[in-house]
Amino acid sequence: MYSIRLEGDTRRMLRKLQQLSDLDKKGVNAALAEAMRDSTLERFRQSKGPDGRPWKTSIRAATTGGKTLVKSAQLRNSIKSSSDETGFAVGTNVKHAATHQFGEKGRTIRAKTPKGLRFQIGGRWVTKKQVKITIPARPFLGLSDEDMEEIKDTIEDFFEDMED
Repeated sequence: MYSIRLEGDTRRMLRKLQQLSDLDKKGVNAALAEAMRDSTLERFRQSKGPDGRPWKTSIRAATTGGKTLVKSAQLRNSIKSSSDETGFAVGTNVKHAATHQFGEKGRTIRAKTPKGLRFQIGGRWVTKKQVKITIPARPFLGLSDEDMEEIKDTIEDFFEDMED
């Protein structure tokens, strides 16, 4: 069994502890969830991962002048946040999200029709029944250093508002 004995004027410490218990955890987590969702959407605009490194440009984006991971915007538009008094989450339920987040080596793509897959390699048209490809990781979920600062600042703002 452990015991702690506090001596002296503990009123300030007890007030701080009371502030912690009075903190609007649901409100803090809702604010954090939305800030982290915004940060994730900004990664799609900048084509960068949480670590600040640019995503490898996709072949489609390079040939069409589009943006990597934003062909139909389905993935980007699927980013949602949720929160309650216990925490927050930012993510997606899109089936191919994990492939882009983590990458995939040796994925086999099979033709849907008897005509096969038709594509260009070095200016020459090629037809195949199936091909193996590697999809590089292009992380879009995660916390950057800036996100961690945002979390810290948001929590500090909530504490300051409590003191007013």
